[in-house]
Amino acid sequence: MKIDLINGHGLLFMKVGIHARESLEDIILRKQKEYDEAGMIFWGYGGNTCHPTKHVQPFAKEFSQKGKEIVLVMQEINSNHFAEPKAAEAYSDDGFSWKPIPRGIEVRGSRYALILDELELQEFDINMRDLNVAAGPSRGTVAAEYIQGRVDKGCFELNLGHTPEKKSDLCRISLCAKLIEPYAVHLR
Repeated sequence: MKIDLINGHGLLFMKVGIHARESLEDIILRKQKEYDEAGMIFWGYGGNTCHPTKHVQPFAKEFSQKGKEIVLVMQEINSNHFAEPKAAEAYSDDGFSWKPIPRGIEVRGSRYALILDELELQEFDINMRDLNVAAGPSRGTVAAEYIQGRVDKGCFELNLGHTPEKKSDLCRISLCAKLIEPYAVHLR
């Protein structure tokens, strides 16, 4: 399955690398196996910019109601996330009602997880000036200005050809997947 980025789609951008003492290559292999066994993937993450119930779920529902897909695009970086690789035992799509992690799913060292369809290894460049923040208090901000410093992820709308400046701020994407309901969950 090849993922095509279409104007108006929702994109969740995330920088990825070593996580919970596991290389990105090993994570990808484990997640592909997870998809084969469970039919979905829990992609773990942390931080405040893509809170499951405050940002990701409302963002994804808004685009889904418009008939638009929501695609996770990932930029590989050198990372040093060496948190304890403790596996989550339960998840919640609302932060209150908890269910056991589904059979075949393993998510380590994370507070939250995105719920994904099959991972796609795709290499392409995306102009971060063609993305606008689509959720939270920075809504409307150009991604090239938003993804700075410790901000390594965000919910965006793709606006190809609507770049106000002629500048280009290319970012190499190496991995992507479609988000599926419930889009993002809390972990414990």
